[in-house]
Amino acid sequence: MSKTQYYTATSLDGFLATEDDSLDWLFPLASLHESSYPAFIAEVGALAMGSATYEWMLRNAEAVLKETGVAWPYTQPAWVFSSRQLPLIEGADVRFVSGAVDSIWAQMKQMAAGKNLWIVGGGDLAGQFYDAGLLDELIVQIGSATLGGGKPLFPRRVLGPALQLQSVQQMGSGMAELRYTVCKARPSGN
Repeated sequence: MSKTQYYTATSLDGFLATEDDSLDWLFPLASLHESSYPAFIAEVGALAMGSATYEWMLRNAEAVLKETGVAWPYTQPAWVFSSRQLPLIEGADVRFVSGAVDSIWAQMKQMAAGKNLWIVGGGDLAGQFYDAGLLDELIVQIGSATLGGGKPLFPRRVLGPALQLQSVQQMGSGMAELRYTVCKARPSGN
């Protein structure tokens, strides 16, 4: 059964990126190839990202090209949630959308063809999927760095037992991965 997953990395103090959307703090901490990413991405059929994440991809297309061989490293269809017009990255299978995530989620799941839907970022977009009752899993890689401020991991108040820890895995000396299942509210009487 496919899942809607928020797979991301965060600093020890809970920030995805600095105030100016830099991820430079993250890259020295671990290698993608030594992480769960290769197995994770193999099970992803569609992507959702916010405009700040997409704009980071635009700004860093040259570095992504150097690292992966292509400016857009995803083969899956992607939906970028934005209220602004943004340029298309050459070769990217992207749909620009605005509005509530629940109005677009069914189309995304259909295009994922039985595979998982990855909420690439940011934290507020993942929170919108959570608010709509559509988020199934959080996979958070916590880096051994603090930023003191920046873009929050998940700008929502979520109190137990909504998140149930499924596993903890050490990734080298700089990262730990925590996997949480999002428990859906049960109808009253159950």
